[in-house]
Amino acid sequence: MTDRRSFIGGTAALAAVKALPAEAQAPADQPGTDPTLPRDVYASSRNRAPLITRDMLATDDSRKAYDDVMHGSTIAGMQGPAGIGLYGSKTRLIVAQLNQTLRLGIGLDPQLSELVMMVAAREIDSAFEWSAHERAARKLGMAEDVIAVVRDRKPVTGIGEKEAAIVMLGREGITAHNVSPQTYATAQRLFGTELLVNISLLMGNYLMTGLLLHVFDQQMPPGVSQTLPGGK
Repeated sequence: MTDRRSFIGGTAALAAVKALPAEAQAPADQPGTDPTLPRDVYASSRNRAPLITRDMLATDDSRKAYDDVMHGSTIAGMQGPAGIGLYGSKTRLIVAQLNQTLRLGIGLDPQLSELVMMVAAREIDSAFEWSAHERAARKLGMAEDVIAVVRDRKPVTGIGEKEAAIVMLGREGITAHNVSPQTYATAQRLFGTELLVNISLLMGNYLMTGLLLHVFDQQMPPGVSQTLPGGK
């Protein structure tokens, strides 16, 4: 969700976090101190990982990534996938570069890019990810009927052909695990093979983000209501 770039962590990348004593790594707050949150969630991060601090990061690249997040390079800031992903700094650099390329370098209309991300969030029921990209889509002028088709899993009749093709790719590829010949043929005709590959990769990238948010049980930002039916 994240930014215009996505920050995805991985245990193989934890070498980029300094080997500090456990008590030095943990912030002052502890999980379970906020009665409005699940017992294993930290109030500072609103997820299961303590909010990372700059002095926990061991490389120049990871500290620069931290500074970028702090200066607004992401939609959600530290309370979200960017903050979690900084624990996996090396992996984050690879995924952020891929995300940047897929979002900005493949020639897909910005509204359609947002739609790809929203479809991924809807199909994995990621309420946090959905909320961020629903707001971003509205800022780009996405029609409310398109948002509603994705959010409420309505039939795709009545929306644009490209929009409908993206929605069906997500519904069939992610949830049904089987893209029909008709859906594939329509998407291939509209986008071509190269762009269809990149759309699929972009959608998969945001599935990774949604999984990260589920694993760490990311809670909604303070004062932001969950608007995704059945979302978690």
